[in-house]
Amino acid sequence: MMNIVFLGPPGAGKGTQSTRLVEKYGICQLSTGDMLRAAVKAGTPVGLKAKAVMEAGELVSDEIVIGIVSDRIEEPDCSKGFILDGFPRTLKQAEALDERLAEKNMTLTAVIELVVDEDRLLSRIEKRAAEAAAAGDPVRKDDTPQAFKERMEAYRAQTAPLSAYYSRTGRLNTVDGMKSIEAVASEIDEILVAGT
Repeated sequence: MMNIVFLGPPGAGKGTQSTRLVEKYGICQLSTGDMLRAAVKAGTPVGLKAKAVMEAGELVSDEIVIGIVSDRIEEPDCSKGFILDGFPRTLKQAEALDERLAEKNMTLTAVIELVVDEDRLLSRIEKRAAEAAAAGDPVRKDDTPQAFKERMEAYRAQTAPLSAYYSRTGRLNTVDGMKSIEAVASEIDEILVAGT
């Protein structure tokens, strides 16, 4: 079983690497947004709670998000493992995740942080937006300099402290996310082999 948490700012390449790992290892990639929508649609007890909160226009609490993640990782398609992308976002969520995994006799195989240079990352995002526009494809609404800066500020405030948390517990692996996709993939594979 291979259970992975990806950390890294918007545009660092987490989605690209997650897709590759899903294909290579047959594990599932879990996005909290997708899980919330699925739980609401399925009408699970925690999904009904989330629906009520969302319909009231409020943010879904950590407790609800953790409940949804906890339920989801027990689904049959996660039997070989999972990748959490975008969760945990806060220290409280990381601690709760550790507690839930311990209750299920599960552990994280690896916590992988893609470390990037913000200025170069902004250039990468601007290039991606320009290429999409030139090809006539829709440009992602978060692929603008302003949206990127806002998302980076939120990341630094909420999620960056997770690096220290996982580092203190000896579980943090850092990878230079500015390298080529292939080089990043190779480093990730080495980390996962060492962790299993």
